[in-house]
Amino acid sequence: MKRATPLRAAIAALLLTVGLGAAQAGAAGAAPLPGPAATPSASAGLLEAMSRDLGLTAAESEERLSAEKAAVEVEKAARRSAGAAYGGSWFDAATGRLVVAVTDRAEEAEVRALGADTRLVRHSAAALDRAKARLDTLNAPAGVAGWHVDPRSNSVVVDVVSSERQTPAVRSFVDRARAGGAVTVAETAQAPRTYAAGTVGGDPYYTGNVRCSIGFSVHGGFVTAGHCGRAGAAVRGWDGSAMGTFQGSSFPGDDYAYVSIHSGWWTVPVVLGWGTIPDQLVRGSAEAPVGSSICRSGSTTHWRCGTVLAKNETVNYSQGAVHQMTKTSVCAEGGDSGGSFLSGDQAQGVTSGGWGNCSSGGETWFQPINEILGRYGLRLHTA
Repeated sequence: MKRATPLRAAIAALLLTVGLGAAQAGAAGAAPLPGPAATPSASAGLLEAMSRDLGLTAAESEERLSAEKAAVEVEKAARRSAGAAYGGSWFDAATGRLVVAVTDRAEEAEVRALGADTRLVRHSAAALDRAKARLDTLNAPAGVAGWHVDPRSNSVVVDVVSSERQTPAVRSFVDRARAGGAVTVAETAQAPRTYAAGTVGGDPYYTGNVRCSIGFSVHGGFVTAGHCGRAGAAVRGWDGSAMGTFQGSSFPGDDYAYVSIHSGWWTVPVVLGWGTIPDQLVRGSAEAPVGSSICRSGSTTHWRCGTVLAKNETVNYSQGAVHQMTKTSVCAEGGDSGGSFLSGDQAQGVTSGGWGNCSSGGETWFQPINEILGRYGLRLHTA
């Protein structure tokens, strides 16, 4: 951040965007997941944002956040316990509990003892990952939006654009995908696109004539979306002054980048609340399960919430496929690219692209943060 500016301007220059979210309250009589009894601290503004996007009361939001925090720990233990029989997991908003799929009935009792519900399935998570990896070697036509491993259906789901489903190219791709087994087909309204935008006002960062949003502070700079700039590109801050340089960038294939910052700017473990909620601290990067609530914010649409729909999805942009993405029901618009996704106080990833907008709704994908940190050997700046 630029030391000569006020704190808000400095944080705005970072343009960090946070995600805290909620969904439905647990069903009556459902046993809560094990975890801390105390409800998480949440500001009135945050609860209002979750109510707007997820239709929850303040109490329901806090209950959901508490259950999801516990589910993260249960998922880690369940994965170790089930071993090769692990078939994936997801958070069930109706019960407030984690559901773990297993391929061996003998593993069910031990997983349940950890505080999760179980579902017996045919395919292990490892087998589904192999099936998806095979699809990643295929060239997909524009009418195929992407594909991902879905633990709930115990299959690899191929998403096709509804209006393109019967075209010869899409039908041929679907036939090749199904030949490997464990594949189902779903329809989506539109093809995904990235969320970069031309230069406009606000609290952005700029590279060339593109505006994007900063993701998370790392020691020495920040991470963002790769489609926002190539290695060596200069970055200007919210005020138009020289801010940093893209040191690494990957797109397509991946969609992440690392920007080092110049003297006169500094990093903080904070995301901008945009006046909707107080600015938030980032305390780690524990990965939230499928089904968890999540929020994102960017320089265009600020705070928006939804749920995690899928992980390890290949998204087929017009520029090329991007792998290992996480799909959410959160909306986004041009200029939000690169912005932060958080669950509670845990960093999840940087905004890549999607379809729709924040007036009519849509879906948005993010590149997971831990992959970015590992790729460039970075250390997340945490409180």
